[in-house]
Amino acid sequence: MRRVLLSLTAISALVTYTHETLAADPPPPTTYYWHNWTDHNGVSHMTHCPFHNYVLKTMSKPAGPQWQDRLKAGQAQVISTVQPAHWNGSWHPDPKVQWIIPLRGTWYVTAMDGTRVEMGPGDVSLGEDQMSRKDLKGHVGHFAGNVGDGSITLMVIQTDETPTVDQPCRFK
Repeated sequence: MRRVLLSLTAISALVTYTHETLAADPPPPTTYYWHNWTDHNGVSHMTHCPFHNYVLKTMSKPAGPQWQDRLKAGQAQVISTVQPAHWNGSWHPDPKVQWIIPLRGTWYVTAMDGTRVEMGPGDVSLGEDQMSRKDLKGHVGHFAGNVGDGSITLMVIQTDETPTVDQPCRFK
């Protein structure tokens, strides 16, 4: 019987410790996205940017709190797209300011400055190169395509935001 009581006491201490640890103010997380932005010369760039304005709160009671970094509110169109095997997007600007989230497979984006980024599930990209201008090679916006031999599934969230210039990592 004594062993059982010691075990219950140990469990009680662990539960109390865990509750106190969770009740303390934990530091907010930092996660990242790739921003395809345009400079004042009309050249597109890819910059790795942090999301870090997280607030710990519930989205819908009684669900527990979760870290949230709410970006700009507005209208959005959600599009699921499947790029066939060996797809390439040629040089083009994004049609709208849009978030691109790979769900399956790996794709790449090459900016006009030559930066190439490969992204797969777990990565996020903000396409905002609408203000880019053709360079001497005829390149404008970005060049994108699939990595490997399979198709790629993307979730695209097009927003009603106005594109900016010279504002890499604008969601600071």
